[in-house]
Amino acid sequence: MATLESKVPSGPLADKWRKHKADIKLVNPANKRKYDIIVVGAGLAGASAASTLAELGYRVRNFVFHDSPRRAHSIAAQGGINAAKNYQNDGDSVYRLFYDTIKGGDYRSREANVHRLAEVSVNIIDQCVAQGVPFAREYGGLLANRSFGGAQVSRTFYARGQTGQQLLLGAYSALSRAIAEGLVEMHNRSEMLDLVLVNGQAKGIITRDLITGAIERHAADAVIVATGGYGNVFNLSTNAIGCNATAIWRAYKRGACFANPCFTQIHPTCIPVSGEYQSKLTLMSESLRNDGRIWVPKRKEDCAKEPGSIAEADRDYYLERMYPSFGNLAPRDISSRAAKRVCDEGRGVGQGGRGVYLDFADAIKRLGEAMVRERYGNLFDIYHEITAENAYRTPMRIYPASHYVMGGLWVDYNMMSNIPGLFVLGEANFSDHGANRLGASALMQGLADGYFVIPYTIGDYLATQKPGSRPSADGPEFKAAADNVTAITKRLLDNKGRQPVSHFHKRLGKIMWDYCGMARTKAGLEKALQEIPALRQEFWANVRVPGSADTLNQSLEQAARVADYMELGELLCLDALTREESCGSHFREEFQYPDGECKRDDEKFAHVAAWEYQGEGKAPLRNVEPLNFEFVKPSVRSYK
Repeated sequence: MATLESKVPSGPLADKWRKHKADIKLVNPANKRKYDIIVVGAGLAGASAASTLAELGYRVRNFVFHDSPRRAHSIAAQGGINAAKNYQNDGDSVYRLFYDTIKGGDYRSREANVHRLAEVSVNIIDQCVAQGVPFAREYGGLLANRSFGGAQVSRTFYARGQTGQQLLLGAYSALSRAIAEGLVEMHNRSEMLDLVLVNGQAKGIITRDLITGAIERHAADAVIVATGGYGNVFNLSTNAIGCNATAIWRAYKRGACFANPCFTQIHPTCIPVSGEYQSKLTLMSESLRNDGRIWVPKRKEDCAKEPGSIAEADRDYYLERMYPSFGNLAPRDISSRAAKRVCDEGRGVGQGGRGVYLDFADAIKRLGEAMVRERYGNLFDIYHEITAENAYRTPMRIYPASHYVMGGLWVDYNMMSNIPGLFVLGEANFSDHGANRLGASALMQGLADGYFVIPYTIGDYLATQKPGSRPSADGPEFKAAADNVTAITKRLLDNKGRQPVSHFHKRLGKIMWDYCGMARTKAGLEKALQEIPALRQEFWANVRVPGSADTLNQSLEQAARVADYMELGELLCLDALTREESCGSHFREEFQYPDGECKRDDEKFAHVAAWEYQGEGKAPLRNVEPLNFEFVKPSVRSYK
């Protein structure tokens, strides 16, 4: 059984991080250049970590499967990044951001981690401004703010609908500088396919060069994984097609615990599915809910009518009706379930009745089209490109879709997994969001982890490692791991099945969405746990992977990733079945209040479930880390 020691420092909540930084071990500046650190991933968390650690003097190697770090999926984040700056003087504070995040996650996250996140948020904005990130500004020159779901203050900094892109360019510029100065060795088009353990500690990785197919071994003193989430287990999601879970899944199979896999977020503001041909879905930023009003017809018979012909009295602004305190800015999980509820009642609009309106008519009357265009113009352009509809004239149609994951590899307060030497940052870990992530907090966490947390905490581990003691990449552990990767590759290519990889990914996604999507039941999850193993067996018997291993082969890349999703999807459903409560994004229909809200069971489930791999064909072991709430008392989460 794994040891889950959170290493949360003692003392008052507001003093924990400061005290911890004062107490942890340090690495002498002259010794830092004797340590090699591998960073896998170059999105916001990976790029910020790699560049910052390099500036501190460590030798850093950065691996990314993209042709450039600029293609990391962080670039797709649209609406903004949270920080407790209180520029609007509307009552925000570090504590309020901490409280909103704890409550938004339905009391399923560590207090100490969340408070640290709120603390360092105020530094992130200054860091990014110094890098040249073009945040929106008020007329007088101050940085502008807007609101996001789950908050009653304006704390979200933004660059129109391109916030992720601009923040990533800032982090990429810092990384590029480090590369140019020889501080970071960059490995593009290299995918991590295994983690190497030596004497129980993470000491390297195995990669495949996606151009030449070469299997390569890389040794280091510590490994940082910042490869994003596993939302594509649902096939149709807002994630880029290339986003995958292979790095964290292979680490799980080497002993890293996987925490809360069932905490998967459904985003309420997505362009609805339009046909079987789709391979991904497109997000419309949550920021649109600042000025857009969400509604459906009150009567089923009005659903086929043009929206402009439906009288105001015949419209149901259901979020404003159900959650008057927060209205259209209710948190994502609540807003998504509310949309599903009205569509299940037969009042959905568009193809298949799976859509609701996001209407800007009132905002245009109040602000003028020019102002709406200034705030959201590129988002309206995206919508027009995909739907051929003008959202300035007719309401957008939106529906929930798989988006972000709160689960991930278990980490302690230092961001280290239960495997010594393996650190996990950003969406790849489970640490900060509990059962539901508030909008604009993903970018905040990624940059907090990379710029302000890992540069301190990794030293506490490296100080216990003798400089120059890292193992050789020619060692037996590296050879065994490389042989394992080669065997998996050979098995996929040698299979003489008939179906392409996409055939199986689509079927897996349908199982996941139907039985483990927005609403889950015991019967549905049990059915999924029968269908997924059968599908996995069929995959290995009938998948067809053309081409060879010694060249660019995207079918081979996809096949390995979908093979991992087959196993991850089963663990996700098992976790959802075992957690017999509703909390945040995890909604079990058997556990709800009469008004349809989540019914938590704090007595039995106020803990982190961290699953431990036991070997092929064996049931994983469920470890538990209790969540202790010293400073916020869990209560029924209400946004009414």
